[in-house]
Amino acid sequence: MNTEKRREALMKRLREASQPLTGTKLARTLGVSRQIIVGDISILRAEGAQIFATPRGYIMPEDAKDHDIKATIVCRHNAADMEKELQAVVDNGGAVLDVIVEHPVYGAIRGDLFVESRRDVRRFLTKMQKCQANPLLVVTGGIHMHTIRVPDEDALKAIEHDLRDLGILVDESDHEGEN
Repeated sequence: MNTEKRREALMKRLREASQPLTGTKLARTLGVSRQIIVGDISILRAEGAQIFATPRGYIMPEDAKDHDIKATIVCRHNAADMEKELQAVVDNGGAVLDVIVEHPVYGAIRGDLFVESRRDVRRFLTKMQKCQANPLLVVTGGIHMHTIRVPDEDALKAIEHDLRDLGILVDESDHEGEN
């Protein structure tokens, strides 16, 4: 199978998948190395494909979820409060799609999360601990943004309410007069 046909097959599998697919599984299915899959994913993303890398594997957003609302929330907390933050979102029916920090030199740095259940929260935190990785929020003293997906405005309001109660949500009023 040539490169073009392999990438088409890769996109087809990702579109049809109901759950994330690991690079290893995709490599086995397509008869190439995992590193080839990683390279193909990078090229497909550069060409505009929306492919998320999650702790459970690669996934594409479902067309059926296009009616959901996406919002960006600004948060501030330390690494110890990551679990509370993520659970506040998923417990109210939301999904945390990414994390974004504004680096003073590199600009916006974004990492895909795609966390939509307590099980995903546990997997993400376990992987962070196992890899001894620092969360991106350490770059900015705890300030970061998340793109979240919610089914409706009520879910968004509930998430904002819970994050505010936890002292995690940064409201616009917190920045008044800073410029």
